[in-house]
Amino acid sequence: MADKFTHITAAGNPAMVDVGEKPATRRTARARSIVMLNEAVLQLLEQDEIQTQKGPVFQTAIIAGVMAAKKTGELIPLCHPIGLDNCQIDIHINEAREVVIDCIASVTAKTGIEMEAMVGASLAALTVYDMCKAFSHDIVIRETKLMEKTGGKRDFRRT
Repeated sequence: MADKFTHITAAGNPAMVDVGEKPATRRTARARSIVMLNEAVLQLLEQDEIQTQKGPVFQTAIIAGVMAAKKTGELIPLCHPIGLDNCQIDIHINEAREVVIDCIASVTAKTGIEMEAMVGASLAALTVYDMCKAFSHDIVIRETKLMEKTGGKRDFRRT
């Protein structure tokens, strides 16, 4: 674990981390968001009966998540703007009756891709909320977390 915050100068001011001397390496990250919906809305989703004026719920959330991941550097202060080599979002209902959103992002770059994966998963979750709120406001985006990352100084895998 680092012994100091990387985005704060010695004087206490915010600063972008200088990655100019770092080599570009292959980096991947997978983030997950969990959305809790009531049973009636879940049943509609499973039966493919939710066609809102904004489009099909999961497909629209996938597109929104990818679009958001591409804009991460514009959304989070001091986050480096990097391209994406790939961004895939998978949405499914698990055995615990939760909507599980996984965003996997990859890039060859000088800095990590985990923020892009977390932004992608988060925005996909917010899109599910937005599209389902007409049926019920009893929706909870329970969590967004990094599941794993490779490349850079050290790899990480949540167990």
